Amino acid sequence: MTQDTDDLDGLVRKRIRALRVAQGWSLEELAARAKVSQSTLSRIENGQRRLALDQLVTLARALDTSLDQLVENASDDVIISPMIDASHGLMRWPIRAEPGMTVVRQRMTEPPPENAAKMRAHPGREWLVVLSGTAILLLAGRRLRIETNQAAEFPTMLPHAIGSAGGPCEILGIFDRDARRGHHGTDSAQATKSD
Repeated sequence: MTQDTDDLDGLVRKRIRALRVAQGWSLEELAARAKVSQSTLSRIENGQRRLALDQLVTLARALDTSLDQLVENASDDVIISPMIDASHGLMRWPIRAEPGMTVVRQRMTEPPPENAAKMRAHPGREWLVVLSGTAILLLAGRRLRIETNQAAEFPTMLPHAIGSAGGPCEILGIFDRDARRGHHGTDSAQATKSD
């Protein structure tokens, strides 16, 4: 075996044990859930038995995780640099664990639009937290004031717009795939400013 394979093998064994312990399960309890013998499970955790794909699938299910998460390589980068859109005052970070999810940091200086026609509605969900200042969220006829360290979460099928109140504010937003698509259209510049 190569060093990388040995490292991954050891990591998977540690994850199995750590997940079992985190659930508060004994070897006997996890063995029963995975339909393997207690001695087999003990040898898997201790590196005395070869890891077989079919057993890993069964153990992942019993531990309420996926095979991908169980064997994910620990050498993946954990630091993600932002993509910067200076023209709209945005920084974006993709979320690797949830493809299609994006984190956006934005500084807002304008209040939300008074014209209801400028409010947007599109599939998806958004979550945002105000990092500094005060934001105003217009949401389907409601005007919500979001102060520093407060958060909001809403379905984006409701007409909505966001802006600052009484001075600049900075927000951090998380957009699912559908919500992100709702911000990328022919009028993405307007969506970015008012949404």
